Amino acid sequence: MGEIVNLRTARKRKARAQKAQDADENRVRFGRSRGERERQQALDALDLRRHEGHRRAPGHAGPDGETGG
Repeated sequence: MGEIVNLRTARKRKARAQKAQDADENRVRFGRSRGERERQQALDALDLRRHEGHRRAPGHAGPDGETGG
């Protein structure tokens, strides 16, 4: 005869294993170190400053003589 198995315990064990596997996958997919996040934020801020630095002031006459605004 086979081993007697408590189905409720087996279900819980299977659910825990699935959650652990999902957590491992999420760590790989979304996990970045604090230094990597801060570096990316600094690069994003630099890009934004450079982009905003090329913006023309309102009312500034362009090469065709029209004013922006």
